[in-house]
Amino acid sequence: MIARARAARRPSVRVHPGVAALAALVLVAGCVTTPVPAPPVTPPTPPPAPEAASLPPVFSAAPWSALPGWSEDRVEEAWPAWLVSCRALLARAARREAWREPCEAAAAVDARNRAEVRAYFESRFTPWSVAFPDGRTVGLVTGYYEPLLRGSRTRTDEFAVPLYAVPDDLLTVDLASLYPELKGKRVRARVDGKRVVPYWTRAQIERGAAQTEGKVLAWIADPVDAAFLQIQGSGRVELSDGSVMRVGYADQNGHPYRSIGRVLIERGELTRDTASMQAIRAWGRRNPDKLDELLDQNPSYVFFRDVPPPDPGTIDATIDGPFGSLGVPLLAGRAIAVDARAIPLGAPVFLATTRPLSDVTLERLVMAQDTGGAIRGSVRADFFWGFGDEAGREAGRMRQDGSLWLLWPSGHTPPN
Repeated sequence: MIARARAARRPSVRVHPGVAALAALVLVAGCVTTPVPAPPVTPPTPPPAPEAASLPPVFSAAPWSALPGWSEDRVEEAWPAWLVSCRALLARAARREAWREPCEAAAAVDARNRAEVRAYFESRFTPWSVAFPDGRTVGLVTGYYEPLLRGSRTRTDEFAVPLYAVPDDLLTVDLASLYPELKGKRVRARVDGKRVVPYWTRAQIERGAAQTEGKVLAWIADPVDAAFLQIQGSGRVELSDGSVMRVGYADQNGHPYRSIGRVLIERGELTRDTASMQAIRAWGRRNPDKLDELLDQNPSYVFFRDVPPPDPGTIDATIDGPFGSLGVPLLAGRAIAVDARAIPLGAPVFLATTRPLSDVTLERLVMAQDTGGAIRGSVRADFFWGFGDEAGREAGRMRQDGSLWLLWPSGHTPPN
C-alpha cells in the first residue's frame, strides 16, 4: 500500500446510535497494497494463515554480524529517511523517550561519512530478528511505486475516469468508544436512516451510489490506471496544461482488498508465472467488455487528496516522495510498508531479500514508514521502488522471500 498515502486520515466522528451493529463487521481500513506480480526464480515462502498474521511477532536480539550485507550497505543513503522518521517519532507521545537520545544525537553526525553513519547506528541500536509466532524468520516481500498518469481537471472524451476526494457521506467510526478491547479499530460507514451501515463497495461507488458530487480531483483516461493508482495509494497526474499534480491517499471505503490478479489466476485467464501488473493491463486491453466486471471483484475503493509540493530547501523537498502512513515522504529504495501491529512505524529496519525475478541480493537499511491493506504479518514488507515506469516494472514483478531485523534503541525492549 501505500498506502497503500497513506498519510492523511479522516478524524473520528461521534458514534451514531446503532453503530454497535457494526462491531461484528470490523473492517479495519488498509491503504495501498500490491497487485499479484510474477513469482521470482524460486517460489516465495507462503504467507502465514490469516489467524497467524494477527498474532504478535517474536523478537530475538542479534549481533550486527548476523545482518547479511550490513557492512557493505551504503547506509548514508538512508540518512534523509531516518531524519524524517525522527521528526515523526519525536512528535508522538508513545515511546517518545526511547527515541529521544538517538534522534537528538543524529544532529552531530556527518551524513556524508558512511563509516560515521554506520557507527552511529551500531552504537545506539540493537538489531532484533523478527519472526512469526511459530519461529519462522522468512516471509514475503513485494514492491510498490509512485506512478505517473495523464489527466485533466475537467472531463473530456479522452479523460472520463474520475479520481475522487473523500465523499461527504463517508464516516470513520472509532469502535473503542464502545468496546475498549477494540482500541485502534475503526470502520468506514454511512448513515442509512437511523442505522449506521457499511459504506458502499467499489461497484456501487462507480455506479453513483456515493455522495461524490464536486469531489473529483482529476479525470484520467484508463480505468485500469485508476485501479492501480488505488493499489499504490499515491501518484502524479500530468495535466493537459502541462502542470503536474500529486495525489495521495485520503481514506478508504472500509472493504477488504481483493487482488484482481488473483481473480484472473483463479479463472484460468493468467498463470502465477504471468500475473504481473503489466500482464493485467494487457488482459484489460484485450478484454475491454469484461474489464468493469473484473475491477468490481475488488470491493475496496481508495479516495485521494491533492498533495501540495514540499517547501523548497526542506528535507522533504530533497526526498520528494509520496507521503506514507507515518506522515513523512518516502525515499525511493529506503522505505517499506509494514504491518504496524508487528513493526512500529518510524523504526529503522534492516531488510534482506532479493531483486525481482532473480537471486541477486537486496540487503539494506530501510525505514518502516508506510502500511498497506495486504501487508499483514510479522515478516512482511512492501518495498518502495520510487517514481516512474522503471520503478513500476520492478515493483510489479517483486514477490520475493525476505527477512527483517528491527533496529531498536539500545537499553529498550521492542513492543509486543
